[in-house]
Amino acid sequence: MAKLIYGPICSLDGYVADDQGNWDWSRPSDEVHAAVNDIARAAGTQLYGRRMYDVLAVWETIESDEPVIQDFAEIWRGADKIVYSRTLEAPSTARTRIEREFDPDAIRRLKENATGDITIGGPELAGQALEAGLVDELHLFLSPIIVGAGNPALPTGARVQLELLDERRFGNGVVQLHYGVSSASS
Repeated sequence: MAKLIYGPICSLDGYVADDQGNWDWSRPSDEVHAAVNDIARAAGTQLYGRRMYDVLAVWETIESDEPVIQDFAEIWRGADKIVYSRTLEAPSTARTRIEREFDPDAIRRLKENATGDITIGGPELAGQALEAGLVDELHLFLSPIIVGAGNPALPTGARVQLELLDERRFGNGVVQLHYGVSSASS
């Protein structure tokens, strides 16, 4: 069975964007980007909320001389994408379908039948999946900054028992914490 993996880059105080919507402080170094690429590479399917999809759709056409950037663009183009949106009329990228509602049972079936892991992007959508007991692993990339407020990476009020599986430090001060969701949470 495939694992559902959520891997946000966030501030030390747990935000993916500050209270002005800025996330320029979270731009990954090549080393961090390569780690993100490795997680994405194992996923045959990527799940996105509308806002995250709109931000990431640029990867459909990016060509770069930077190997880590080109690698992610190829991973993006090679993955199936499901976008959860009530308003998006049509996808702007290949291998993409739109679902109007997040259906936990459909995700369970997807996990049973997927050929690779599944990643989920966007804190609101990931929060729904976490609260529904669907997330198997979290890779929190904590940036060395406190932004004070903004868009939280994790849902408020959720209580999920985690097991630390691994940790990694990067040269730019980012720390990756890799957690498994404890079976006691399910």
